Amino acid sequence: MTDTSNTAPLTPPIQSATFSNPVNAEIRRAAATGIYDIRGGGAKRKLPHFDDLLFLGASMSRYPLEGYREKCETSVTLGTRYAKNPIKLDIPVTIAGMSFGALSGPAKEALGRGASLAGTSTTTGDGGMTNEERGHSEKLVYQYLPSRYGMNPVDLRRADAIEIVVGQGAKPGGGGMLLGQKISDRIADMRNLPKGIDQRSACRHPDWTGPDDLEIKILELREITAWKVPIYIKIGGARPYFDTTLAVKAGADVVVLDGMQGGTAATQDVFIENVGQPILACIREAVRALEDLGMHREVQLVVSGGIRNGADVAKAMAMGADAVAIGTAALIALGDNDPKWEAEYNALGTTAGAYDDWHEGRDPAGITTQDPELMKRFDPIEGGRRLNNYLKVMTLEAQTIARACGKNHLHNLEPEDLCALTMEAAAMAKIPLAGTDWYPGKPGTSY
Repeated sequence: MTDTSNTAPLTPPIQSATFSNPVNAEIRRAAATGIYDIRGGGAKRKLPHFDDLLFLGASMSRYPLEGYREKCETSVTLGTRYAKNPIKLDIPVTIAGMSFGALSGPAKEALGRGASLAGTSTTTGDGGMTNEERGHSEKLVYQYLPSRYGMNPVDLRRADAIEIVVGQGAKPGGGGMLLGQKISDRIADMRNLPKGIDQRSACRHPDWTGPDDLEIKILELREITAWKVPIYIKIGGARPYFDTTLAVKAGADVVVLDGMQGGTAATQDVFIENVGQPILACIREAVRALEDLGMHREVQLVVSGGIRNGADVAKAMAMGADAVAIGTAALIALGDNDPKWEAEYNALGTTAGAYDDWHEGRDPAGITTQDPELMKRFDPIEGGRRLNNYLKVMTLEAQTIARACGKNHLHNLEPEDLCALTMEAAAMAKIPLAGTDWYPGKPGTSY
């Protein structure tokens, strides 16, 4: 028998970075089921983001504003190019499109209540407009999607703006999904679908195939609405320079640009994690397209995908955006994935904060569900109050940063107010690396 008491300890086992535990678990799941994984939410992988940028603030060369005595304006008007009635917002933070179907009726009502209290707009999402949402939204944007679910000219005329959805950040080039367990009698009726059957939206519009056709479609929508309301075009973060250029050519009043951190109700996990670009890589390219066309600020740019706080708002605007849109953050503000429901999330095989429940309709918080018993848990009045509070805090945070940079309006923030912490962020955002006046690819440099 060999004595091992004095031998050196064994080399500790090392987990493969390529075949990590989560990767191995997904391989086993795929092998056991033979189907791809479907989930809601946005990309979970670490991506260059707004955290990789910092504001320089004022010192000797810049003069800050006094927060208690000097104003910092936050208002924004969207749709000034052609619309007779552009949307005037008190704050540059809007609510992104999330469908009645993906969300419960009370959740959609709460979004309308909160947005109206804060002086901003909300958006319908796929599946049509509900009376509750229209009734509680002072300013409501109506999404016009490839599926045409719930679309009708009456609701087009009831909207304050129309958003033609060409792409979405979580799935540019792909269509949405709504699993059968979330298709109730009411949703089936609104979407003209059979109850309880999985629904997959089309990935492209059925009646136009390019920007020339889209121009005709926009004119059709303007005629339906008597040229009163702005027409937005929403694009996923794929080829922002060219997509923004073509959206402007087609006649958009507003371009909505959605990065891959943006959420979705349900789609393939492999799609969410591997298609599209981070919003940080998209903003400056979209702005460059608008500037090259001489349309920056005439055609407004709204960016979304991972906006979380006032610093993110201010950074997006410093890079050239006119406003931002929030989706996931709005649901968290309402109370979704709250740790108080941890035990029930555990029973579903997940945890609060993982956002794995959105597509299955079993959300314990009563927000991303159509289950009548779960929906009773959610109070839309309280949810609206919470959302309003959150929007106010975001706005105050953005104002604080703008004042520190010497700006009396959020729109006066500019790229020179920023520096980048990483080479990746500097290259994507075209913002100089901290301590330098250089970023990778800067014109006039060869390195």
